Amino acid sequence: MTESTARTPAAAISEGEGNGHRASRRAGSYTAESIQVLEGLDAVRRRPSMYIGSTDGRGLHHLVWEVVDNSIDEAMAGHASRIQVELLFDGSVTNQDDGRGVPVGRHKTGKDALEVVHTVLHAGGKFGGGGYKVSGGLHGVGVSVVNALSETLHVESTRDGRVWSQDYERGKPVTPVRQIGRSEGRTGTRTHFMPDTQIFETIDFSFETISQRLRESAYLNKGLAITLVDRRVTPEREKSFYFEGGLVSFVRHLNASKETLHPRPVYAERRDGQTTIEVALQYNDTYTENVFSFANNINTVDGGTHLTGFRAALTTSLNEYARRGGILKESDANLSADDVREGLTAVISVKLVDPQFEGQTKAKLGNAEVRGQVQAAVAEGIGQYLDENPGDGRRIIEKCLTAARAREAARKARDLVIRKGALEGMSLPGKLADCQERDPERSEVFIVEGDSAGGSAKQGRDRRYQAILPMFGKMLNVEKARLDKILSSEKIRPLIIALGTGIGDTFDISKLRYHKVILLADADVDGAHIRTLLMTFFYRHMPEIIANGHLYIAQPPLYRVSTGKVTRYAKDEKERDRAVAELKVRNLTIQRFKGLGEMNAEQLWETTMNPATRTLLRAEIDDAAEADRMFSTLMGEKVGPRKDFIKAEARKVRNLDI
Repeated sequence: MTESTARTPAAAISEGEGNGHRASRRAGSYTAESIQVLEGLDAVRRRPSMYIGSTDGRGLHHLVWEVVDNSIDEAMAGHASRIQVELLFDGSVTNQDDGRGVPVGRHKTGKDALEVVHTVLHAGGKFGGGGYKVSGGLHGVGVSVVNALSETLHVESTRDGRVWSQDYERGKPVTPVRQIGRSEGRTGTRTHFMPDTQIFETIDFSFETISQRLRESAYLNKGLAITLVDRRVTPEREKSFYFEGGLVSFVRHLNASKETLHPRPVYAERRDGQTTIEVALQYNDTYTENVFSFANNINTVDGGTHLTGFRAALTTSLNEYARRGGILKESDANLSADDVREGLTAVISVKLVDPQFEGQTKAKLGNAEVRGQVQAAVAEGIGQYLDENPGDGRRIIEKCLTAARAREAARKARDLVIRKGALEGMSLPGKLADCQERDPERSEVFIVEGDSAGGSAKQGRDRRYQAILPMFGKMLNVEKARLDKILSSEKIRPLIIALGTGIGDTFDISKLRYHKVILLADADVDGAHIRTLLMTFFYRHMPEIIANGHLYIAQPPLYRVSTGKVTRYAKDEKERDRAVAELKVRNLTIQRFKGLGEMNAEQLWETTMNPATRTLLRAEIDDAAEADRMFSTLMGEKVGPRKDFIKAEARKVRNLDI
């Protein structure tokens, strides 16, 4: 993310002062003729972010999700078993399924049904009337939005022994619906679209991003075969996903880099009325909870009634089993919800006719009846598994009891951190050079590797709004530590106090003292390791800081190229070579910084800290399941998955800094 200067609301107001006459004239011209009616899909093109979230890479990929989701709806309805997605060399995408094909024929609007589906918002088979009982996507909005935001779109519908097609340009039909061939026994829909460069900042699709999403979809729909082909490269890349085990396979994938407490996941499946519930769970030896919930294949990142029902059943079932087996005595306190969730990996998937989501983003499921349905299904599944596998049951309960003891130790350590701050008059860590600004929105803190770099940063900063917290040496790998050990760490405790949010049960994002938390480490392997340790800490224990867009990574230069009069900085070899070529002088001085400490205060400010010239990368989580797997692989106890990762990725290394 490259920072840029934006006008503040105050500046906008002051520019309007003293312009009363012009304002009156503007108000006077506001008549009936001023009211615009955007026909058809013009509203989508005028305000694309309202429909796909953004026009950057994330919004671009949303086009693929909408088209693929239509095919997955066919699979959920029992009419499709195969989907193929192709990324083509010109930047376009093709999606093909073997479903029923989009209906064709005259619609009551006077247009062909195929055209209505692709050109009218809120037109589709997801609003009752027998089209789809269970569906995801944008409920009849999706494919028309893709059409509106595509330079060209070509659709083929194969049904009733014939192949029908229509072409569109920026959402408008340029051909009639016409028959282009016959098909014996084959059905399905094929959609080929080219994203509009007038709308999107980039049309470069990520093979990995799409493959992760398709893998997830295949897990959630057992028996569905999904293939992704990248025709932009030579040789072509292809990945196929098919999981007969469904959610069980998903949980095994999530736990692949962890030591599990029981060999096979607990699985529960139940149909309650028109609602289908599927749950798979497995405990591992880590200290974090890793639970994903879905409703009609939509990742409900904020949970909802299905997650509430799952958690209630888990806590009740394990307490009942522990007491029935004598593991918990009559005088012992019940295991808490936190105790039974340590080291838990689980996936909850519900498919229902009329999902009620809270908000436009569909991040939280609100159907009240689903809580009881999920709770009953999970209680039955867990109870049966524990009765049939008493050894696994004892290991799970012992893990929960250890978590309970550690939770009490963490509470005491956390109270000590809070009490220490109170005894010192809420004083901040001694190494922290705080800023003068008290408004968190205007404040930023640099977490700087090393005391020498911290000294340069303190001298070079703008003390009005920039705070500096130096950290020396390698910090604790929190992936391998419980909260009580983390809170006793002399390197992490000052960071927690400086940020002001608390941690664990007491975490409160509204108390964050700086709305930009910037990691500043050397541009080498050691610096990357320290950044990774810090990012692991934030991901595992303060994920809200990442989710709210407050965590950034500074980009210090690796090279300084100078003619004596002109100086350029470069973050890597490619930029260095470009700077050398642009300066066009063979008598150049090229300095390679071994660390931040080699830069004086002025250089550090100019290259890395000045908002007018610096580049910051904002940390974001696009795929929580993949992020969890990556952190577990790179930072966890298991060596094997880490070695496999290094071997697989080693061929991509171009410039190794040792």
